[in-house]
Amino acid sequence: MSNTNGQAIRAFFNKMKSFREATILLTIIIFSVIISFLAPNFLTVDNLKTTAIGMSADGIIAIGMTVALVSGGFDLSVGSILGVSSVIAGVAYLAGVDIWIGCLISVAICLLFGLFDGLLIGKVGINPFIITLGMMQMARGVAYVVTTGSPQSLASVPEAFSFLGQKDVLGLPFIVLIFIVLAVAGDILMRKSSPFRKVFYIGSNQKAAKLSGINVSKTKIGVYMLTAFLASISGLLTLSRFGVATPTAGQGTEMRVISAAVIGGASLSGGQGTILGAVLGTVLLNLINNALVLLKVSVYWQQLISGLILILAVTIDHISHLNKKSLKTKKSIFTSSNAVINNK
Repeated sequence: MSNTNGQAIRAFFNKMKSFREATILLTIIIFSVIISFLAPNFLTVDNLKTTAIGMSADGIIAIGMTVALVSGGFDLSVGSILGVSSVIAGVAYLAGVDIWIGCLISVAICLLFGLFDGLLIGKVGINPFIITLGMMQMARGVAYVVTTGSPQSLASVPEAFSFLGQKDVLGLPFIVLIFIVLAVAGDILMRKSSPFRKVFYIGSNQKAAKLSGINVSKTKIGVYMLTAFLASISGLLTLSRFGVATPTAGQGTEMRVISAAVIGGASLSGGQGTILGAVLGTVLLNLINNALVLLKVSVYWQQLISGLILILAVTIDHISHLNKKSLKTKKSIFTSSNAVINNK
């Protein structure tokens, strides 16, 4: 009887290992329980609400970053696009443009940034690191030029706009609701939608995807326009939340969302990842940052720990990828050996 129970327990943990999201969720629960003893304010409604609001901007961008990683690329420009999105809409409003028209202009410009990235990566074939790094600097430069380097405070914006980032619906911040809706929609599309399934094929084997009739360049253009679009939405929500268009908004966002996506199971080698995993990774990272603040850990140590988490996440992904390649090699060798033996 005890042997049967032991096998059941082992089987359960084997399933947990194979289900990345369940492992992260378990980590979040254990971490929260431990920190609640060290910092009594950690699990209070107000603190959790503040943490949820703070992580929503990163979480929305993590959705697009996951898609980019699955396709075999990534986007380093998302933080700068967040900043330029909020700046363009804010400065346009201060110049007398209707806030909603300003938002549309902002989104359109950000989509052009994404189109530019996608064309150079998908059509020309330039490495996404180089292109998105350049776009990161370009977009941030636009934000500084538009604001002349100074934060622009918005006064008396329409209530409907401030509602997006500052008000609650049924006790839940509206910005968090937007994040949840986008995450659920993104997760369903990644699992069920044919266009998003193509992203997995491209990330797994781009040559095979092209031979099977998938328009690789068109799909990649769509991927980078999606990351730019979600970054621009995040920027507009940030503007609504704080009421200030600042050129430094979104600095460091790209590293946080890449960390969240990789922790959630997205592979830097492409072909693997889920939106649910990225969301859970975002939750875990923000809970860790919140815990460090409550425990009064120096901000310098917070930066160090964030960098360490990113390195660990990438290292684990790399080792996992190597193990999978090793298993595939062993299987192919075993299959070849059997074929030789059978032929004899």
